[in-house]
Amino acid sequence: MKNPEVNIDHIDYKDVETLKKFLTPHARIQSRKRSGAPSHFQRSLATAIKRARFMGLLPYVSR
Repeated sequence: MKNPEVNIDHIDYKDVETLKKFLTPHARIQSRKRSGAPSHFQRSLATAIKRARFMGLLPYVSR
């Protein structure tokens, strides 16, 4: 699963469907190598995923 949607202009923590594309089946954040995202995008993506988890929009762990 390489490069799910890297041509996104703005990442938002409320856009859960987009954030789910960058999570593994166990709800971990995919690595840059696997997702194909540039480093500045990966940092903002990780922040958005962590905010969504804190707000209860995304799970911390999935089975």
